[in-house]
Amino acid sequence: MPEIDFWFSIGSTYSFLTIKRLDDWSAEHDATVNWRPFNVRTVMSEQQNIPFAGKPIKSAYMWRDIERRAAKYHIHANLPAPYPISDLALANQVALLGMTEGWGKTYTQSLYALWFEDGIEAGSETAITEALHRCQQDPRLALARARSPDIVQSLENETNTAIQLGVFGAPSFVVRGEVFWGDDRLDDALSWVRVGHVV
Repeated sequence: MPEIDFWFSIGSTYSFLTIKRLDDWSAEHDATVNWRPFNVRTVMSEQQNIPFAGKPIKSAYMWRDIERRAAKYHIHANLPAPYPISDLALANQVALLGMTEGWGKTYTQSLYALWFEDGIEAGSETAITEALHRCQQDPRLALARARSPDIVQSLENETNTAIQLGVFGAPSFVVRGEVFWGDDRLDDALSWVRVGHVV
């Protein structure tokens, strides 16, 4: 069965919903999902798309929508969370480093918990350091490696790959060349994996 590529960017609010439920969802549906961090801010800058900044009505809707969906999934969140986050690139560079070493998913889940449950802004060194502690990583070493030219370039490469695939926001799911954007499209992506169309 083809795998689902889960394109996410720490800094994306709606990615919280997917990140909190994806492990249980994957087990329930016997699905294989590849977690792929990228820099959504780069993508949105290229599109001249600023989704919520300076748009109070849309921002209020976003937080209420996430609150409703979190309740549906029985996910705890203290909203609104600090937004936008400061060092989006670094948060995702650490995630990418972790994905290559087997601790990236735990780091990402921990960082989102700190952000959405504890109210600690996810791009801060405080949050990133604590998330690294929670996945048994040395923050000093991990942050130094995440800031290295190789990892910086790797995140740029992944972001370019996402753009080439047609990803324009997070979370997105890509399977067989099809892009499904939004947490609420996860089941559609699975349907496409299994039968080649949405049911």
